[in-house]
Amino acid sequence: MTSLLDDLHPDAGHPVAVGMLEVHRVLDRMHAGANIALRSGEYAALVADLDRATRRITALKLKMIAAADKSGAPADAGFTGTEAWVAKQTRTSRTTAAREVRLARDLESGAHDASAAALDEGLVSPAHADVIVKAIHDLPDGVSDAQREQVEQALVRRGQRFDPDQLRRIATRAIEAIEPDEDVVDAHQDEQLRTEEETARAKARLTFRDNGDGTTTGHFTLPTTSAAFLRKIIEAMTSPRRMREARDARTSTARTSATRAESDQGREHRSYDWGHRRGRAFAELLEHLPTDHLHDRTAATVVVTISHQVLQDAFKAAHLDTGQTLSAGEARRLACTAAIIPAVLGAASVALDLGHESRLFSQAQRLAKGLEHDTCAADGCERPYAWCELHHRTPWSLGGRTDLKDAVPLCHWHHQRIHDPGFWHRYLPDGTIRFSRRT
Repeated sequence: MTSLLDDLHPDAGHPVAVGMLEVHRVLDRMHAGANIALRSGEYAALVADLDRATRRITALKLKMIAAADKSGAPADAGFTGTEAWVAKQTRTSRTTAAREVRLARDLESGAHDASAAALDEGLVSPAHADVIVKAIHDLPDGVSDAQREQVEQALVRRGQRFDPDQLRRIATRAIEAIEPDEDVVDAHQDEQLRTEEETARAKARLTFRDNGDGTTTGHFTLPTTSAAFLRKIIEAMTSPRRMREARDARTSTARTSATRAESDQGREHRSYDWGHRRGRAFAELLEHLPTDHLHDRTAATVVVTISHQVLQDAFKAAHLDTGQTLSAGEARRLACTAAIIPAVLGAASVALDLGHESRLFSQAQRLAKGLEHDTCAADGCERPYAWCELHHRTPWSLGGRTDLKDAVPLCHWHHQRIHDPGFWHRYLPDGTIRFSRRT
């Protein structure tokens, strides 16, 4: 087996060059056997192990990028910068290459040894490492090197349990690893969120281009909070259950004619393309905007979780039911202008426990449960809470109560599985539900 490394590397005996030749030989053997069947439970472990190997190879690539950058190899090859050189070698965009170069430099600097070591072992991904490096950079100036290392180690441990998006939210409170005063932690988090919101507003952009065929193409960049308003509305209009019901109705009609079936099949494929569905929903939304009061309030309804004191004057983050975290100032602004449902902790609330008298959970209970869950409660399911149905943990038919503590949010697919005798399920300590097919 030959490799470009044989021609391009000045030292054929370099450990990385020799190792990569062996890696490719091993991968050839692995690919040849990839179609051999495994027992059902073995696939998960193997995929996780392959992902860890991928992370370790990526860590090695970042080390080579840092070494090339330090040696001046990109400039020697006539490139304007290391980013352009990496983009050429890896056939990725300049944006992706710039992100890799930045991370490679950070990890090579010696200021993030814990992150570098974890990435080398495949315990965290490059995305995790990027979050951790940024969090360390955002620590207050008075934090010592030893304290920075302590915060970094704490984030590395969390990174082995949470995905990068979850870790990014956790990292806004990273200082709590060294700061016992919760007020200081709250203020630091609020300052980070406020800075991020200001930067996001500065990047906001919307462009239109008339395609000349009756359609217009647009591109937008929005603050994540604003995009969450739009996304929640669009996803509610294009939820999987509504899509399936509409599809079943059309399929039934299509069967009445073989000629119509082929036409309907083409329309079916087009209609259930996610982008197409969202585009149609967006057009419908625009046509029904309440234009009579656009200057006075926002055309969106979200749930904001915030304490009464924060709503008045404190500096502490608030949370949206769409999963985003925002600064106290931004929450107060929304309270003045948006059609929000404020879940103000410490204030009077509606009754949330209805006992056995009611079969269905109320809207108030649904909103309250959204304060605990961002997604479906099934282990690993990322379908948003807005798509979920509330399931009785103890079946109502067996005496279960329609109480908030007994409500479990499940997407339609997992709601079917929990009642499917072909599957068994168990509740995990963190409140999620793990499903397995019965054998």
